[in-house]
Amino acid sequence: MTTALTLLTDVESEEWLISAIGRKQFTDGRCTSCTTVRYVVTLIIDSEREDTVKVENKVQPNEEQMKGFLEGDADTPIYMVNLLKFKEKAEYEDGRETDLTGQEAYAIYGQEVQGHLAKVGGKGVFGGKVNRLMLGEVEDLWDMVAIAMYPSKKAMLKMITDPDYIESAKHRAAGLEGQLNIETKVGANVPFQ
Repeated sequence: MTTALTLLTDVESEEWLISAIGRKQFTDGRCTSCTTVRYVVTLIIDSEREDTVKVENKVQPNEEQMKGFLEGDADTPIYMVNLLKFKEKAEYEDGRETDLTGQEAYAIYGQEVQGHLAKVGGKGVFGGKVNRLMLGEVEDLWDMVAIAMYPSKKAMLKMITDPDYIESAKHRAAGLEGQLNIETKVGANVPFQ
C-alpha cells in the first residue's frame, strides 16, 4: 500500500511521469497519458483498500443479517430502502412456465404487498425507476428503488411470516436477480425530516 500511495503522490511530478511512461507520451510539453496513469494508480489504491465498499445483491437475508434485524429496538417505525435488480425473465421456484419478465413478476408482488403492508399498519412510501448514477460507482446499476414504512420491526416480521405474504413473495423471488434492503430510522439528528 505504501508503494501505491507514494506512486499517487509522485504522479503529479512530470519528471516521474517521463521516467515511468517515456518521453514519447508528451506532446507540446503536455502529458498525453497522465490522466490514464492517475486512473490506474487510483484503481491500484482502491484495490488495496480494506474499507472499499462491496456491493452484493441478494434475494434473502443471511443468518447474521436476520439476527441483527431481530436485535435492538423492535417497536419504533422503520423505513426499508430497497434497491432492486430484476432478472431478464422471471423464474419461479416451483418450475412453472412463464413469459413474464423479472420486472413484470415483481410488479405482481408490488401490487399484492400493498395489502400486506396495510394489514400491519405499514405503507409504500416511494417507488421509482433508476435512470442513472449521479455520484459514486457501481458495476451494475439497480433497476428500481422502493421505500416501505413499517410501524415497527415487529410489524415487518409479522408480515413476512404471514402465509398469505409468503405466497405473494413467490413473485418477488421469481422476478428479483437481487437487491439491497437497507433498514433506516428517522432520528433527531437526521436532516430532511
